[in-house]
Amino acid sequence: MKQIQRILLVIILFINLFFISNCNQLDTIDYSPKNTPTEFLSKQHWMEVSLADSSFILSQPSSSIFVYFLSFLYLYVGYKFWRDLQNQKSRYWWAMGFFLTGVAAILAGTSYQALGYELKCKGREFCRWTTWWEINYEILQNAGMNGFLAAAAYTSARGRFRNILLGYAILNTIIYSGLVLYGAIVPIQFLVSFEFLELSCLPAVVFFLISSAYGYFTQKDKMNFHLLMTWILLVAVMIAYVISLESDITSLLWKQGVWFTENDVLHVGLIFWVYYILKTLPSRVMDIK
Repeated sequence: MKQIQRILLVIILFINLFFISNCNQLDTIDYSPKNTPTEFLSKQHWMEVSLADSSFILSQPSSSIFVYFLSFLYLYVGYKFWRDLQNQKSRYWWAMGFFLTGVAAILAGTSYQALGYELKCKGREFCRWTTWWEINYEILQNAGMNGFLAAAAYTSARGRFRNILLGYAILNTIIYSGLVLYGAIVPIQFLVSFEFLELSCLPAVVFFLISSAYGYFTQKDKMNFHLLMTWILLVAVMIAYVISLESDITSLLWKQGVWFTENDVLHVGLIFWVYYILKTLPSRVMDIK
């Protein structure tokens, strides 16, 4: 566990890059085709918020509510696992995974939704495609998924295989973080994309499905049943997100004056996913000996 805890120290160092102002190559990645601030606002719901003598543009108010609610739900579920550890390392890593993804969701909601215009477009001729908020979101989200993988190593593996999984979680976090930072500084758009984040997490999701299915069909216990349902639900949410993305649900609904995006499909789905975990797993997850 000490080795894996070092990941958190590395993550903290990466977050410090959020405050580095001279790494501005990321600003050179524009939308394709290029997107002016006016065009950016025309494609979404927004409102101007006045505070004393100043004001700012709040992008996608309803979407911001969804993602911030999700982020605090992540943190709450992490607390629930943490409060009832009972010396179970699997519960510890579930907690760490949710704490990391909770912070990640706050960063994502701020840059993709609430302050998207302020961070990407304000004062610029053309909007930039991404920000350091999103870079740190991707790093923390990947680390959180590997926290879940470390938890699965204790509920689904023993001995040498467990150590291999823990080692993979460490390497995946470090290598992915390094590639994302390289992609941000060079810059390389694919390396800082959501698609690359999904690819980095895919092997873990495949393992979750296989290990929980094997555990349930061999033991017929409630823990593995709920773990299996957890990962099936996650895959279902991701499929719903891809379908809504490919069908361009955002533009279709916005033409009708309704603001509900593919990201809202993802976040609302994840809210139900986390709620299922809250109701079924914190008291049932146990390490296997």
